Amino acid sequence: MTDTASQIAILNQAATGCILIAEDQPDVSEALRLLLKGAGFKTEWANSPARVVQAIEQRSFDAVLLDLNYARDTTSGEEGLDLITRLRGIDAILPLVVMTAWSTVDLAVHAMRLGANDFIEKPWNNARVIALLRKQIDLAVDARKENARLRMERFDADEAREIQRSLLPTELPQIPGIEISADWLPARGVSGDYFDVIKFSETRVAFCIADVAGKGMPAALLMSNLQATVRAFATPERAPRELCEKVNSILCKNQVAGRFITFFYGILELKTKSLVYCNAGHNAPILHRHHGSFARLEEGGPVLAEFPEQVYEQGVTQLGADDRLLLFTDGVSEARNAAGDEFGEQRLLEVMAAHRGLGALELRRKLLQNVHEFSELPLHDDATLLVLAVL
Repeated sequence: MTDTASQIAILNQAATGCILIAEDQPDVSEALRLLLKGAGFKTEWANSPARVVQAIEQRSFDAVLLDLNYARDTTSGEEGLDLITRLRGIDAILPLVVMTAWSTVDLAVHAMRLGANDFIEKPWNNARVIALLRKQIDLAVDARKENARLRMERFDADEAREIQRSLLPTELPQIPGIEISADWLPARGVSGDYFDVIKFSETRVAFCIADVAGKGMPAALLMSNLQATVRAFATPERAPRELCEKVNSILCKNQVAGRFITFFYGILELKTKSLVYCNAGHNAPILHRHHGSFARLEEGGPVLAEFPEQVYEQGVTQLGADDRLLLFTDGVSEARNAAGDEFGEQRLLEVMAAHRGLGALELRRKLLQNVHEFSELPLHDDATLLVLAVL
């Protein structure tokens, strides 16, 4: 096909849509109107930057043919460049095709940097104008669809996070002689981390923390399944090891291979400060004694959702006045800095030792402050902290 035949074919293709012609010269705008009408486009004309902005704010257009020079300044393109910036503030996707008889490479580059989609020099080639407009309109249609999809995904993610957040305690129970403070920090809006505090009575309280393998929505869905199962079977009479066995058995029946869960569950007798616990493969909580020594709560067994017939053990420890207990997920201890170094559990011990007199809320904040200062980057994994302070 010859160049002439190609141009005729382009001009004869049916088109739909409305083009705003932003041009101060009536004869030029009329020539463009006739060209676009012949290609099937509707048009409107605005002969000043103010009228262009007014038209864009009041109506929808599929593209704008935009002159860079108006009556105030007929050579530099300054008015047109300012107009591009204003229009981009109104609509980030609307195709802007700039036209000027005083074009230079530098002016074209400047216009594109400010948000123009393409550039046409006067006098123009009819077929190029039509082909370019069709191309930019098609790209804008795709971009708006993608934009709408992303907005819907963000909306769904926000809804999912709110739903998941509702599964966690909105307020931690008030417990005589014990302060509790917790933080839940998803890496991707939703999280595979879980914590809970269950006040069975004035003399008995249970608490737990868990970390589902993976991130994002799959981990969040499994986290919600875990939460429902724990809430359904946790009772004052059921020992921690028995709860782990029950939860593990249920999860194994409905689990996807490789989606294991680390889990720690303990019951604290408030009168005696005796803590009975079971650790199912979770980072061992850190118990900082009032006299300065540390203990790790490790008794239990392997992760949940991997071994259907697993029997779990449980441990018992005695809490004393001014003791601090830290439960955490690996998103805290494995936070990395720019060099790739991990924060590590040793730093957790050092922060706890350096601030042993703080209450639960202040200690939690101090720990997270140190993690963030160390990493200097957004956390790459879900992170959860639960701090208990014995008064």
